[in-house]
Amino acid sequence: MRMYDQLASIVSKENIVQNKPLKNHTYTRLGGNADYFVTPVTYEQVQHVVKLANQEKVPFTLLGNGSNLIIKDGGIRGIVMYLGKLAAITVEGTKIIAGSGALIANVSKQALTNHLTGLEFACGIPGSVGGALFMNAGAYGGEIKDVLLRAKIVDRDGELKVMEAKDLDLSYRTSNIPTNGYIVLEAEFGLEVGDFKQIKAVMHDLTYKRESKQPLEYPTCGSVFKRPPGYFAGKLIQDSGLQGKQIGGAQVSLKHAGFIINKDEASAKEYITLIEYVQQVVKEKYGVSLEREVRIIGEDG
Repeated sequence: MRMYDQLASIVSKENIVQNKPLKNHTYTRLGGNADYFVTPVTYEQVQHVVKLANQEKVPFTLLGNGSNLIIKDGGIRGIVMYLGKLAAITVEGTKIIAGSGALIANVSKQALTNHLTGLEFACGIPGSVGGALFMNAGAYGGEIKDVLLRAKIVDRDGELKVMEAKDLDLSYRTSNIPTNGYIVLEAEFGLEVGDFKQIKAVMHDLTYKRESKQPLEYPTCGSVFKRPPGYFAGKLIQDSGLQGKQIGGAQVSLKHAGFIINKDEASAKEYITLIEYVQQVVKEKYGVSLEREVRIIGEDG
């Protein structure tokens, strides 16, 4: 109980849950429990939790919106910190400042409301702002690095810093945020004034493309693999005859081969086994190594 009491002194008891099921916090609906699930409501609380984890040598994991994540069946030990309550979105002229826990799609909608162009590509991305920076999220030709000015972060030591976008090494579906152990608190985006009707039309078109092509009716982590140079992951999987391939409750989507769906209460183990099987078959048939875009964390059940 000592750890619980220490955490409660930082974030108060209503913001801590012990042995919390994590499957409700991932888009795949997979994963075991967290020892301590902590939801800070201020930046200072984030800093104090990080410092406590360091001081007590307790494992620490940051959880975003869970859209590009698989949590294993054994769950996550130590402290899992969720930033969903740090979700404020503020518009200042052509800039938008958004908390890490805000959905990047909601930031895109705020841009539309304020006649600002540049974030149309993000209208259908399901992740949080923090997650979008973490992996330099992108879609339909746009990506976060195109519009990010700077970010407020907490480092591994619990210190608050402002980082310019150029110092985050944003490139295709990656950044230095995970390697440096940064926790994104907020992001500042630089946009341009645009025509409301035009922005809305682009967002409408992208939403149609996404909904018509992606299996959104099932739990899924989104696009499982990064695009291999010179190829499309979905086409390689489709040409390998893997659409409809099922292991347990996990299935390669019939609608879009780049997606794996949780069709029938799959376990994380079944889902991961299917990912590895797809990688193996594509490598054997085409000599192409598919690199995962989705992150896998936690312990085996």
